[in-house]
Amino acid sequence: MSITFKNLAVLTALLFFALACTWLFAPGLLLASWGVEFSDAVGLVGRRGAALYAGIGVMFFAARNAGPSVARSALIAGFIVTCSILAVQGVVELAMGHVSSGILSAVVVEAALIVAFLHASRVPDSSAKQQGII
Repeated sequence: MSITFKNLAVLTALLFFALACTWLFAPGLLLASWGVEFSDAVGLVGRRGAALYAGIGVMFFAARNAGPSVARSALIAGFIVTCSILAVQGVVELAMGHVSSGILSAVVVEAALIVAFLHASRVPDSSAKQQGII
């Protein structure tokens, strides 16, 4: 599987739908893997975050066939910023002792998504070549 925007968009959508379901129905699973105790307040925030994960999943799935454009570039840039902040926050929370090393699995996935989307944003789509866009 080559790293194209379409492949990454579908993969990201599936990943974020899974995250949304986990945060919505079983937030304690992720929290436990990070060494964070579940509470009603934390569950509330996690379930509300599930809506954001679901929304991002829908955006990427809907945009999976989008050719190179300002809108697609904006979607990629916003996602890279989001993953960058999440990854840095995960490392900082680990360094401060607020979470366990289980957070590193999330940080690795976030960093991999950053690299993959940076690569996909620089590699022209074959459809763009065929249409004479590039």
